[in-house]
Amino acid sequence: MGDTGAAPPSGAPPAFDPSLPWRRSRSVALRPEPFGALVYHFGNRKLSFLKSKTLVAVVEALAEHPSALATLTACGVPEAQRPAYVKALADLARSAMIEARTSLPPTPREPAEGPGRQADQPETP
Repeated sequence: MGDTGAAPPSGAPPAFDPSLPWRRSRSVALRPEPFGALVYHFGNRKLSFLKSKTLVAVVEALAEHPSALATLTACGVPEAQRPAYVKALADLARSAMIEARTSLPPTPREPAEGPGRQADQPETP
């Protein structure tokens, strides 16, 4: 029997749960390539290859959706291919290329508040 309920060792990334919100790590840069993308983590100096343009789109869109599963749906990943994408995302989480997100995704419907303008004040031309 395994210790599946145990917390990860100190400093280790949390186990990947596709029902939770995720984002590309702030220390990660994506460089588009004809095959997909190169992913480089400036903190741990790891380099990974994303060999699918769809996976690149998923990683780039993670912060815009309430969960990794919602991101797969939004990016049009077919149901039959989702286990492979979840595995790829879990691998990226293990290498700290993506990280758990605690903030909500941005909501485009909310008007931006500018300096000196209250949210409940109408915008003047």
